[in-house]
Amino acid sequence: MVLSDHYGRRVSFSSPTRPSASGARGSKAPLGGSNRLPSGRERRPALAALAVILILLGAAGSALIALRSGDRTNYVAIAVDSISPGHRMTQKDLATGDLAGKTAALIPSDQWKTRVDGKFATGWLYKGQYVTDQNFTDKQIAAGGVAVGVSLEAGRAPSSGLREGDIVQVVQVPAANQAGGVSSILVKAAEVTAASGAISDDKTKANSTLNVTIVVPAAQSVTTAGAAASKTLVLTKLPSGTKPEVAANEGDG
Repeated sequence: MVLSDHYGRRVSFSSPTRPSASGARGSKAPLGGSNRLPSGRERRPALAALAVILILLGAAGSALIALRSGDRTNYVAIAVDSISPGHRMTQKDLATGDLAGKTAALIPSDQWKTRVDGKFATGWLYKGQYVTDQNFTDKQIAAGGVAVGVSLEAGRAPSSGLREGDIVQVVQVPAANQAGGVSSILVKAAEVTAASGAISDDKTKANSTLNVTIVVPAAQSVTTAGAAASKTLVLTKLPSGTKPEVAANEGDG
């Protein structure tokens, strides 16, 4: 709108809606976007999403724990304080316990009747000990004898291997780092009651392990077992007619 003042000069009044000139003093253009904080209403969806994520993570953790607990299986263990070699196993001697992981050699609790009941302990067993088939035999060990398990590598037994019924001499040799040691005979003649594996693989010819169970006099069982554990035990095969120091089973000899 244009008017005249009292001197006759024309005076112009700008419209309040007219945009200010670019770069005019006092104008404040936003720099780099708004710095306004989000309102409470805008934060609610983010909090809800976070809550859902936490719930899902908790459910996944619970499912994982359930799956892992489901992998646990009950196995046969010893319930009494101790069981001596040759003891005939009954249900009252046994307990069960659950384990997870690599337990293939252990006896599942639902198989105790066929794999343990009525069999004879091959060595000392103690309360809480989980057992395998090697802890028992169908034949009763003769009084005064103890069955000992031995793992043999190349050079510790004949390369042709050993089998059930073989008679062996049990020798303890010096350890590899024991200079000037002397070998000694632990058992002059012992019977092999079980054998598995071989000194070398038939296909690859690579060195392997021969596992055998021998029956030795009770007085020599601890020394024999210790030598077997320390890898200082050697078995040499004797003629088949050789009589063992102790009969492998009750009634033999």
